[in-house]
Amino acid sequence: MIFRRNDLPQKTLMNINLGSPHARERGARAFATPYRATTFCFRFTLVVLGASLCCSATRAEEASPEASPGKPAREVHFTNDVQPILAKRCYACHGPDVAESGLSFVNREAALSETESGEHAIVPGDIDASLLIARVISTDENERMPPEGEPLKESEVEILRNWITAGAKWQKHWAFEPLTHPEPPQVASEDEHPDANKHANPIDAFIQATLTANGLSANPTADRRTLIRRAYFDLIGLPPSAEEIAAFVNDTSSDAFEQLIERLLAMPQYGERFGRHWLDLVRYGETNSFERDNPKPNVWKYRDYVIKSFNDDKPYDQFVREQLAGDELDEVTTETLIATGYYRLGIWDDEPADPLQARFDELDDIVATTSQVFMGLTINCARCHDHKIDPIPQTDYYSMLAFMADLTSFGHRGDQSSFNQIDVSTPELNRQYEALDQAQRQAEQEETAIEQAGITKMSAEDQRATEGPKREREQVLKKNLKKHLDDDQWSRYEQLWAELKDIQSRRKALPSRESVLGLGRYEPPKPTFVLFRGNPHSPTDEVQPDYPTLFDVDPPTLEPSTTDRGSAGRRRVLADWMTQSDNRLTSRVIVNRVWQYHFGRGIVRSSNNFGQLGTPPTHPELLDWLATYFVENGWKLKDLHRQIMTSRAYQMSSTNTDEGLAVDPNNDFFWRFDPRRLSAEEVRDAVLAVNGSLNKATYGPSFYPKLSAEVLSGQSRPGAGWGNSSEDESNRRSVYIHVKRSLVTPLLEAFDFPEPDRSCEARFMTLQPGQALSMLNSDFVHEQAAKLAKSIDATSVSDDEVAKRAIRAVFARDATDEEVGRAVKLIADLEVNYSLSRDRAVQLYCLTILNWNEFLFLD
Repeated sequence: MIFRRNDLPQKTLMNINLGSPHARERGARAFATPYRATTFCFRFTLVVLGASLCCSATRAEEASPEASPGKPAREVHFTNDVQPILAKRCYACHGPDVAESGLSFVNREAALSETESGEHAIVPGDIDASLLIARVISTDENERMPPEGEPLKESEVEILRNWITAGAKWQKHWAFEPLTHPEPPQVASEDEHPDANKHANPIDAFIQATLTANGLSANPTADRRTLIRRAYFDLIGLPPSAEEIAAFVNDTSSDAFEQLIERLLAMPQYGERFGRHWLDLVRYGETNSFERDNPKPNVWKYRDYVIKSFNDDKPYDQFVREQLAGDELDEVTTETLIATGYYRLGIWDDEPADPLQARFDELDDIVATTSQVFMGLTINCARCHDHKIDPIPQTDYYSMLAFMADLTSFGHRGDQSSFNQIDVSTPELNRQYEALDQAQRQAEQEETAIEQAGITKMSAEDQRATEGPKREREQVLKKNLKKHLDDDQWSRYEQLWAELKDIQSRRKALPSRESVLGLGRYEPPKPTFVLFRGNPHSPTDEVQPDYPTLFDVDPPTLEPSTTDRGSAGRRRVLADWMTQSDNRLTSRVIVNRVWQYHFGRGIVRSSNNFGQLGTPPTHPELLDWLATYFVENGWKLKDLHRQIMTSRAYQMSSTNTDEGLAVDPNNDFFWRFDPRRLSAEEVRDAVLAVNGSLNKATYGPSFYPKLSAEVLSGQSRPGAGWGNSSEDESNRRSVYIHVKRSLVTPLLEAFDFPEPDRSCEARFMTLQPGQALSMLNSDFVHEQAAKLAKSIDATSVSDDEVAKRAIRAVFARDATDEEVGRAVKLIADLEVNYSLSRDRAVQLYCLTILNWNEFLFLD
């Protein structure tokens, strides 16, 4: 990135459009509320100050007790409230690995047992007899627990007191319980809530019940301009045009928002937006990583498969089965074979120091991704020992791995294609190629026989030359062969040469064969053993494919083979079990993800970890209702979008209230809508969209955006593996950018594009200087700002008209008089005080508005 000091000093960009001060959110959320009159660069300063000023207030709120005099203590749930405290503060000394003084909190029996001193840490119903309470509140540093770190907060102590008083119940972890079928709660009557149809959507009944229980009120509905912008970015990742906004704002029909949702779901851009979410989860990358970071041929077809599946509204259970076992289904198609490219997405070392270790690392990556993405379980934590927190023994890890025992490695050093490329050409095309191959082999064999007949008659020196390099052999044959053959032999030789030339021409005229990335080869499943401390060189007991024991179901019945392609059929069994309607995790996990993509966080914030160290659900009944609804309606994601987006919870404004911030500063109860910064792809795509450059062509091979020599030089082989794409190709949506693991596009990386080496459950939404610097200084943004100026015909209109046209193009609204005045002043200042041409001054004005918070944040 080059800072353009001669064009415009940083202080100018830092001080334009500051406007009047605005109320800020507390703590780390300070950055999330967009204000039209504040520049993105200056916004970073507000964040730092806001976070510092709010630090003490946040700590004070965290320290407040659960119950106060005159206020009844809320019911305490072991897995949601108690176990996180025990795991975080007690397990280091009294957990799975160690039980100091004979005390362990890993299960109820151990926790209630007598300690080595003859006392009891927990006596159900009796706080005074429970040593745990006495030790955590002790002021004696020699007695207080935990012995290191901060003492327990009063709120944590109160949870433990309430739990012991209520009998120290040790409930099973919520996610390991079967799905429930909750009914939406009864809420206040319409007389008390005058908004029409306020709770027509069951989601709102669940949300309102929680708000009421916590003394909170829901925000009113956002204005229509906010709603259409929210819906557009959520569903297609692009901004609406001024005409689209006006049409929606002026639409008086009662179902205007529902119609808007339908139009967006029908657009091909929907699959691009939600397909990118899925690619984050399955750690999609187009290269292998490590030093050479070679490309994965045809991996982009998996990306297109994902996008198309979302656009087609493919049932999620089918989507899962195709990826896990697309080669073992009753009907195997090119599409299902492409889906198995899922197994080839991870990193791969083509020159490992320990090949066996590398092989098991490759399988571990697949087990980790499969368990986290589809089931929200960290089964991979049991690779070397029993899971420290969840009831997942080490045998469960290797039983899961055994389902995938027929998977071959991605390749080996000398062959990185035959193991993972599948020929999916039509039978007729293959027959034509095979016929040409056979004809060529016959002609070459006869040609070689004639050559050999002539060679035997040549001098010893010429004979030796024909045994050397190909070039020398051809020179000798061209010079001497004819004179050592009779007329019939030479005539036939010339005829064969013409035939071979004709075969090559016919081959070139044929359509190319098509290959896809997938499971190109299989190996008969070898026995799977538990590995001592995960060491592949130390196998112990053999295990069979089996489901995690926490599900408490019968082991699978395995058939020798389910297809004629030689696979073991085990992955089909796993996929079928995982997509059963009563699987307690699969449906919960995916509906939680969709909720996260709409609200910025899931009902379970740790969306890849539904285990005991994950975050408990804020609305467990709502989560189960959504999961049940989703399965009963055919696992259709678009229907789930409709249900969520037509709720009042989704349509609420993001305005802060003193009441809400005081009671629920993290918005756990959804009393308002959380604003957010645009994602990396949304930023880039929106820049292209507002200046009219965006190429909306769908599907096809990835493109390579232009990178500077400085960026390319950071590779072990500078520039290797990075192609050149035309300007039109480079203007395609960001989902089609080539994802090279060792060279992530800098603009995307600045805006928190995920590391593609592992599953990303939720992207960071940071606000840091690199983002402001990228938006102010990158060649890409400067080029797009120049295109924006050209698209509004800035050179032929007045400065005030430039402001009006630019603001309408970027923000799809009319400019205010104040904004026009500031624009005229800035352009004049750049021309007079910095000696810039008017064209350059206008381009820099266009650059500044691409840095406004109104552009970069979604309300």
